[in-house]
Amino acid sequence: MMWKKSPPHTPEALLHSALSVTARLFPSHLGPLPAPLGSFRSPLPAPLGSFRHLSAPRQRRSALSGTSRLFSAPLGPSPGNDGRRGGAGPGRAMAPPPPPQPLPPGLSLGRTLGKEKFHKSQHWGFCNNVAMLVGEDKPGIGGEPLPGQKLKPKYSVFPAGMGSDAPAWVAFDKQALQILRPLEQTTEHLTYGGFFLALLSLQETMKAELQNQVLSFDAYVEEEVPDKNQELYRIRHCKIYFYLEDDTIQVIEPRVKNSGIVQGTIVRRHRIPLPPPNEDEYYTIHHFNINTEVIFYAQRYKITDCDQFTKNFLRKMGVRLNPPASRPDDPYTKERQKILDSMNPLRPYERIDTLKQFLEHDGHVLRFFCVWDDPESMFHDPRELVLHYYLSDDTIDMKEITPANSGRDAVPLFLRRDKLPKYAPTGLYQPGTITARTVLNVFGNLVGNRGRYILDNRKTGAVHQEFYRDSDLKIGEVINVWGRKILLCDCDEFTKDYYRTKYGIEDFTPVAYKTPPPPKPEKTFPPYTGFGSEEDSLCSCKGLLPKPPQKDFKKFLEKDRSGLESNILRFLAKFVMDSPVDKDRKFIICYFLSDDTISVYEYTQRNSGILGGKFLERGRIKKPGQELFKSEPSEYFKAQDLFVGARVCFHGHNFLLVDADEYTINYMEKHANEFSVADTGFILKKLKDIAEPRSREIRQVFAATDPEHTKVIAYEPFRNLIVSITDGAFSEHEIMTIGRYYGVKEEYETDLHLLLAVAQEQLKKNSFEDFGQLSAVFVYNDREKCGVLPYQMCRTICKSFKLPLADDLLEAVLTVFEDDNKQVEYKKFLDGLNWRENQIPAFQTIRLPLKNEDDWNGQPPSLPFKKIKYLPLLDDLFGKEE
Repeated sequence: MMWKKSPPHTPEALLHSALSVTARLFPSHLGPLPAPLGSFRSPLPAPLGSFRHLSAPRQRRSALSGTSRLFSAPLGPSPGNDGRRGGAGPGRAMAPPPPPQPLPPGLSLGRTLGKEKFHKSQHWGFCNNVAMLVGEDKPGIGGEPLPGQKLKPKYSVFPAGMGSDAPAWVAFDKQALQILRPLEQTTEHLTYGGFFLALLSLQETMKAELQNQVLSFDAYVEEEVPDKNQELYRIRHCKIYFYLEDDTIQVIEPRVKNSGIVQGTIVRRHRIPLPPPNEDEYYTIHHFNINTEVIFYAQRYKITDCDQFTKNFLRKMGVRLNPPASRPDDPYTKERQKILDSMNPLRPYERIDTLKQFLEHDGHVLRFFCVWDDPESMFHDPRELVLHYYLSDDTIDMKEITPANSGRDAVPLFLRRDKLPKYAPTGLYQPGTITARTVLNVFGNLVGNRGRYILDNRKTGAVHQEFYRDSDLKIGEVINVWGRKILLCDCDEFTKDYYRTKYGIEDFTPVAYKTPPPPKPEKTFPPYTGFGSEEDSLCSCKGLLPKPPQKDFKKFLEKDRSGLESNILRFLAKFVMDSPVDKDRKFIICYFLSDDTISVYEYTQRNSGILGGKFLERGRIKKPGQELFKSEPSEYFKAQDLFVGARVCFHGHNFLLVDADEYTINYMEKHANEFSVADTGFILKKLKDIAEPRSREIRQVFAATDPEHTKVIAYEPFRNLIVSITDGAFSEHEIMTIGRYYGVKEEYETDLHLLLAVAQEQLKKNSFEDFGQLSAVFVYNDREKCGVLPYQMCRTICKSFKLPLADDLLEAVLTVFEDDNKQVEYKKFLDGLNWRENQIPAFQTIRLPLKNEDDWNGQPPSLPFKKIKYLPLLDDLFGKEE
């Protein structure tokens, strides 16, 4: 097959063809193509004229369609028309374009030629954990519409960038124009969009004024009913609310009782688009007027009237209001109302409204404790009752309190719940005498042997009964319960508050109606037999089924070991005997607070000839001097019996407690209400009673002990003075408690090198390296740039960074870098903690010297202080000396 030779190309035609190809491939880079040298009406030759719309800004086709036709159309002049291309010259008709020709063999174009966007919209998602189509209005790949899809513009009334926040009517409101007139004069150079962007600056102010302003219109919908013979159409009245703050619309139909149709919110609040073909715009305030129609989603609403606020607002907007239209009635509703009006009740009905009282007092019950002295009973004993008055319906019920072994059957209720008449019994009434309503026979049986009855509103033949109300009940009152005289003796707290609030009654003195119970006989138990423990033997006497003795589990949980709280009191003791071998033996007595048990360990001494270790197994120890076989339980050693200076006897071994560890002393001082020897107030009161008669002499003795007037004395002379003043009435622990209270604690100088080494070791173990951020926070909080911060602020910053240091260690390090004004030099503090840059060599463990326990005879216990301030002690005992 041979190709037909085309006519020679002119330079003008070749240039125009090249420009056409460029315009089709890149339509956004070139403007309209120049016309060829001939006077052509179309900017492109006839075969390419169908692609002229590619350069238009509103409608574009894909690159595939344009380029396929581009390369399928001939570039030279088409045959015919005397070898000239394209359109007609003057006086010539334009030839029709030839049909598109196929591409040459081996030549194909990609579908994405000239395309720049390839993003894909997400059409599927989850709503309430259910997979569904959520992107029905989203375009396809590259933003192109799907087949048969018509995309709605993003903005309808406002230009891009404004959104739908500003109401449309703001631009036309007179008040808004008065506010914006100076702004318009200063923004004449702005474009239309620029002017509205300036208008948005007043949006927040106007929103606050329009937050609760809503336009209300009365409307109705005429709905066809094709499936019912009773009604051919239906009139549904509704309310249309237009919210001024955001141009949203809501349609609500008032609910009608027994209507049979779904009513309420018909159209939820949102912006509603106009009906086609203007569905790209939304309803604004200018679409509403009286006696007009609006269409919401193919439903036609006839607006008949509006409220006064809406009328005033529309008049201010310059809207000429139409006269109100008449609102038609629903024919089926009128027909139904006629049927209801023609129906007469079979019996007269009188509405008795008790709902309010029920809603206000539901669950509120007054309770009185009563007594009924039954004269007809065999033993003439009073019977206790409980009266309940229900405030919701003024009813009363009564229950009897039946004592155990009284010989009476226990019944659920003494009086069932009902209204209680005051004067009862009055004899039996005929049936129908007492009724809630009174009926009158108007005609009798004269008219067709049929009577006509009406309701007697005046209740002329009614029998009126008086019932007990809450105002009739009070303490000391006797009420009539169907002929039984019941005395009200007492009431509960709710009843007292009710009468105090409603009636102002303040006297609620109860009436004594119970006889005092007889004294319970004292239980006697047989003496202990010696088999098992005393508690186990006692449990076998308390019941037929022996049970093991119960331990105090609550005390065990409270006093069990928890962290550093061991709840174990440890004392140092020695034998009280004259044997030279045993008097130097040392013991450790441990008292366990969780179960009041005691264990004794002997201190191991080299070359003493006595094997140390466990001396006494852990257990409860009885006090000496008690009878073995007796009915009363034995007494055991308690924590209050152990203190420094106490003498105790454990199974025939006499011990003297000479010292205690620091935990024991601190525990006893913390629980001074349980340990009198550690109660400073009790000891001072006891010392004051003894030494007050000799106050002047005692002051002189203390002054003689301090010849240099240093106001402090050593602990040893202080102890000797207290012993001489009290004549040995004070124990060693009491003297030690006073010494600890008035002692001068020795301040040890902290080794900074050791302290920082410990801190760096802790930070290194926990891999803390955020020193840069920590320093930045310190510098940020130092607003005055003075290099120091308050102590509390530095501690707070360290805690916010979760610095892995113990509280006492952190406080000690901060105190080292603290000046006289309680300000911490945070730069030095951070440099000392930075183990990356300023690492301190590892430190060695320092062993503290132990207490000197070689000689205990006559030696006081070791204390953390050596001097006593005696002047505050004398001032507390005898007052300040003038």
